[in-house]
Amino acid sequence: MDAEHARQLIVSERERLESLVREREAEGIGTESETENISELSSLDQHQADIGTETFEREKDFSLLEQLEAEIGDLDAALRKVDEGTYGICEICGRAIEPERLEALPGTRTCIEHAGAR
Repeated sequence: MDAEHARQLIVSERERLESLVREREAEGIGTESETENISELSSLDQHQADIGTETFEREKDFSLLEQLEAEIGDLDAALRKVDEGTYGICEICGRAIEPERLEALPGTRTCIEHAGAR
């Protein structure tokens, strides 16, 4: 894969992920405290199970936000690799990563064989 095509893929994917992060932040994920996030005015009036459900949902949202931020970090690393001329090389075995894999996951750091190693 040529460097310019790789850069376009990476930048496009980074923009998509940043958009998802902005959507989450607009919903208050990552910016509101748990008390602010609970939908009722007083947690004393809420059933414990409802509070548990909201806490679970909040933790799930934080986990998704963390995953998006980690993927953006991988894309930033991929852009640096494009600049260095090392993009598309598996960090585990040093062999070329399959072009189809790079098309599907522009921020990937490993070949399919070592996908679970990270």
